Amino acid sequence: MAQSFYFYDTETTGTRPSSSRIMQFAGIRTDKDLNVIGEPDDILIKLSPDILPEPDAILIHGVSPQQTLQDGITEAEFSRYFQEKIATPDTIFVGFNSVRFDDEFVRYMMYRNFHEPYEWQWKDGRSRWDLLDAIRMVRALRPDGIEWPFGEDGRPTVKLTAMTEINGLEHKNAHTAIADVQATIDLARLVREKQAKMFDYLVGLRGKRDVAKVVEAGVPFVYTSGKYPSEYLKTTLVHMLIKHPKRDAAVVYDLRIDPTPFIAMSDDGLAECWGLKWGEEGTRLPVKTLQYNRCPAVAPAGVLDEESRERIGLDIEAAEKHLGTLKAHPDFADRIAEAVGILDDKQASLQLEDAHVDTQLYDSFWSELDRTMLGVVRSHAPATLVELMPKLTSKRMQKLLPLYKARNYPDLLTPEERDAWEVYRQEKLLLGGASSAYAKFVERLQQLTKDRADSNSRYLLTELQLYAESIMPETD
Repeated sequence: MAQSFYFYDTETTGTRPSSSRIMQFAGIRTDKDLNVIGEPDDILIKLSPDILPEPDAILIHGVSPQQTLQDGITEAEFSRYFQEKIATPDTIFVGFNSVRFDDEFVRYMMYRNFHEPYEWQWKDGRSRWDLLDAIRMVRALRPDGIEWPFGEDGRPTVKLTAMTEINGLEHKNAHTAIADVQATIDLARLVREKQAKMFDYLVGLRGKRDVAKVVEAGVPFVYTSGKYPSEYLKTTLVHMLIKHPKRDAAVVYDLRIDPTPFIAMSDDGLAECWGLKWGEEGTRLPVKTLQYNRCPAVAPAGVLDEESRERIGLDIEAAEKHLGTLKAHPDFADRIAEAVGILDDKQASLQLEDAHVDTQLYDSFWSELDRTMLGVVRSHAPATLVELMPKLTSKRMQKLLPLYKARNYPDLLTPEERDAWEVYRQEKLLLGGASSAYAKFVERLQQLTKDRADSNSRYLLTELQLYAESIMPETD
């Protein structure tokens, strides 16, 4: 089967893939020349009554919970449709920031609904790509023929709405899923037309083995990432320090920065500097974890001509000097490896605080027996899913199964299952009193009601209030 691109976008209840939900999914398939194939997908997915959307998210995309209930299908139905009709062999999934956002939402949805959560991205010739960092790299290295916008703060930006507007690409109803998908395709066509060599190079570099060849070549390379400053067009020259001890990734050093102040730091000191968030007091460690499977935009240093070095403000002589300092202190890489361990331990302790089964996708891969049971659960009569409980050896699956039935087949719940579902919803939405999920939702809703005067926002906020009231569990 010939390869095809599947451009897609989601509108969600919030920003956390582990606890938020997809409300709307849209996608358009094209051939490798970006010609549309077949009919587009534009699907609403019903919210289950244990989910309170973030009001800010609803105001951005305008999809109300009531719309999903009226016109949508369940997550189980959509997951099946996705696997059978969308995730066809040799599909390249593409989005605009999809690797860090939309892909994660789809993975968690597959996990909750007893599908293998990763195969849709790699098996049978399937793969994924992300246009966001690719566009950033094109701006930094080969910008000719394309207009490039700046934000209200005067900084360079490649936001989808800004890119389409300045380049005269139609983008009506921005922040609706199908409109954003079409805009992404139009932007991809523009880049392919104006910078075909760069476009083909970046598409071809989406695989982790190809990324590793550039990163692990033992020489500095160009790296574009949203973590780097806008004034440098998100692009710098980096050097690999170590392979990450636990992930399919590398830790790279930003050669713009003199490593001398960090050379003498202890392992704990390096971890502390590395862990600083933007805006916090202190000097951040100029290192970054580059994950091979996230379609990073990397390129050999040879692509840096004089014009591109000037655009990204790179002093190549200083970078070479900083590389020499790193090579003169090989023990620095060893201490970076120790700092990785310290940060990983801290992250693991934080994750223990959020032990709900919905969030445990990345706890471990399914065993072979578990993978067999995924298909058994999906094909089993929904009314009698409880019969499968003794056959499930995974504690995660045992916890997921009653939630899967209640969320997707509520009319088939037995009286005992319905009672358990109501207890679960009561704890999830109301436990904690003033700090409960419902209390925080109401507080934010009231604040936005004060701040938003336009009729559309008022309508959406009212719909949210009515929806929340309709799903609140009864209390004694």
